[in-house]
Amino acid sequence: MVRFSNNLIGILNFLTFLLSIPILGAGIWLSTRASTDCEKFLERPLIALGVFLMVVSLAGLIGACCSVSWLLWLYLFVMFILILLVFCFTIFAFVVTNKGAGEVVSGRGYKEYRLGDYSNWLQKRVLNDGNWAKIRSCIRDSKVCNSLSEKNQTFDQFVNDNLTPLQSGCCKPPTACNFTFISETVWNKPQGFTNSSITDCNTWQNDPSILCYDCQSCKAGVLANLKNDWKKVAIVNIVFLIVLVIVYSIGCCAFRNNRRNNFHGWKGGNA
Repeated sequence: MVRFSNNLIGILNFLTFLLSIPILGAGIWLSTRASTDCEKFLERPLIALGVFLMVVSLAGLIGACCSVSWLLWLYLFVMFILILLVFCFTIFAFVVTNKGAGEVVSGRGYKEYRLGDYSNWLQKRVLNDGNWAKIRSCIRDSKVCNSLSEKNQTFDQFVNDNLTPLQSGCCKPPTACNFTFISETVWNKPQGFTNSSITDCNTWQNDPSILCYDCQSCKAGVLANLKNDWKKVAIVNIVFLIVLVIVYSIGCCAFRNNRRNNFHGWKGGNA
């Protein structure tokens, strides 16, 4: 029973080590095959996560199974920092995503989104030109607007469709522009149209590579998606946090076992 915690930590870290191999492999594969900004954006986090999991799991595995106390201490220190980071991120995610919701449009089945409804911190992320260039590349690569245009809907079908935040914000002009519907992603401006007080109306283009990708409504749609995703991630993080605390507690028991064994070994050597 004394060695049970050491064996359990060893098994958990061996499984984590196995998990790190495909994550690291995926990051390396992306780094050699990435052809778009969206793919390149993912490669470094994947490689960093793979290396982190591999190093930490090896420290925990060797420290627990070979009774190397300093490695197990290092493992527990990293775990403690990770617990703090996950806890802080979970609180941060709930606070940052507390504001913002889609607005119901009269006579429409979908909602529209305003950038000003979201937290200032999130707004600054999408208003940064460098960040937005990468996000815009990801939206184009996902072909979210292509999938909408392939539906070939009539106007009545379109206005009653339940569009996603990205489709509503990036693939069509705002309803307030009063443009003429031709297809899901083609809207003609009224004859004699010059400039509107609504900036997104001026930004809209029927060119499939432009559409409303630089509109404020598109950035708001991204934040609406992000809000929904972060809420889910925050809930998963709570479960992950509980698991981390349990593993950390078992690791502390394993560390005590190592120190006890080392102490008895030292006493036996001096007897």
